[in-house]
Amino acid sequence: MAKTNEKIGIIKSVKMQKTAVVLVETVSPHPVYKKLVKKTKKFKAENTFEDLKVGDLVKIISTKPISKEKNWKIVDVLKHVAEKK
Repeated sequence: MAKTNEKIGIIKSVKMQKTAVVLVETVSPHPVYKKLVKKTKKFKAENTFEDLKVGDLVKIISTKPISKEKNWKIVDVLKHVAEKK
């Protein structure tokens, strides 16, 4: 059985109907200078939740391809963003 890949990221956009753009940040040391470097990557994920907003912290897992660029699915909302008033 293949291991599914899991990532935790922040919702960047929910403008599409069933798709959310999730920003995942990784920290790794530079190969030569050994300084920690932040790298970000955007993933398009299947959105089945109705109440997602920009800034929410979510967990995504890899799935079979859903469309040309969408290979991920949101499985859990870890933290909702507080609304500004």
